[in-house]
Amino acid sequence: QLVESGGGLVQTGGSLRLSCAASGRTISTYTMGWFRQAPGKEREFVAAIRWSGTYSYYGESVDGRFTISRDNAKNTVYLQMNSLKPEDTAVYYCVGGPRDIVGGTPEVDSAYEYWGSGTQVTVSS
Repeated sequence: QLVESGGGLVQTGGSLRLSCAASGRTISTYTMGWFRQAPGKEREFVAAIRWSGTYSYYGESVDGRFTISRDNAKNTVYLQMNSLKPEDTAVYYCVGGPRDIVGGTPEVDSAYEYWGSGTQVTVSS
């Protein structure tokens, strides 16, 4: 089970840190990531991180502003979001799966077996 937290309301230019806590299984060998979906829009890839934490990959719209990290000892993944924009408003989903990010397609949602229920992020203008 993946449980997201840390969402909320923030002003343009602000920051939020999302957390994703896993229970029931260890995520230490899994690629972990984040997707988001805004009302009326398709689900969008945000970021992914290799099981070791040594490689990460970002969607174009967040590259340079968001940072994904993980703490395998705590079975937790994080998404630090800086310089937030109104277009970042969405429900953010934590995802995980056994496929390696390197040589894979981490931007494809079918690459992940496990999904959280999401946390709302709202950025006001």
